[in-house]
Amino acid sequence: MMEWSDLRVFLAIARTGTLGAAARVLGQTQPTMGRRLRALEEAIGHTLFQRTAEGFVLTDEGSLVLAHAERIEEETLAFQRELSGNEGQLEGLLRLSCSEWFGSCLLAPVLAAFGARHPGVCVELLTDARLYSLPRREADMVFRIKPFDEPEVVSRRLLHMPYAVYAAPGFDPSGLGDGQGARLITMDTGFAQMADAVWLRQRLPEATVAFRSNNRQVQARLCADGAGLAVLPRPLGDATPGIAAIDLGEAPPGRDTFVGYHKDMRRLARMRALLDLVVERLAN
Repeated sequence: MMEWSDLRVFLAIARTGTLGAAARVLGQTQPTMGRRLRALEEAIGHTLFQRTAEGFVLTDEGSLVLAHAERIEEETLAFQRELSGNEGQLEGLLRLSCSEWFGSCLLAPVLAAFGARHPGVCVELLTDARLYSLPRREADMVFRIKPFDEPEVVSRRLLHMPYAVYAAPGFDPSGLGDGQGARLITMDTGFAQMADAVWLRQRLPEATVAFRSNNRQVQARLCADGAGLAVLPRPLGDATPGIAAIDLGEAPPGRDTFVGYHKDMRRLARMRALLDLVVERLAN
């Protein structure tokens, strides 16, 4: 027979990715965690994780169990809140993924407000260039510029992000022409086909590409230090000291930002609460 308490062990491993980290979350020892996971897998007759060099990755059966285990956890927390008279209090972990600049400039203030409303929820924010997988439950909610096409993912367009060309204060764009003599800061070669990078090459074909980076905040810092012109998202560029938007006769193309989450998370109260606040603060 399956021990219900082993579902807590399973959830901790699924969320942290290692036995050691899960043991610290639950205040158990690593051997105990491994023993209880094996007992759970034997009880249900399926392997729930692939053991890899990077950690524990959910199998297809593990993903199925995860969806049900999270609903069981949510119902358990719900009746505990109801019995204690704290129906409005939410608890648990939410793992989010977005680009570094988006997390810093736009998402951080929303998360601070969410934390003030729901101090029992721990939000883990992952900011790097990797596309975290929602079907594999590597993240609970993802913000990105690429639309979601996975059938397991519920998504929506969150906002349209305007972009602008930035330079150090006092830069005179009137003599730029086709860009001869100008220095550019743009995306690295792996992202060279992004709309703003293509637009910059076409708008200033004779300019010299001086720096490339896949990190927008690095681009903004280089621009502020006088390294060249950069196309940046306006929330980042406008918030960066030492640079100002310049007019080249037309604005670079903006980008839509999408938010997505796994369909099995729709009934998770802490997910709904965070999504509602994100939409309220950021959607346009």
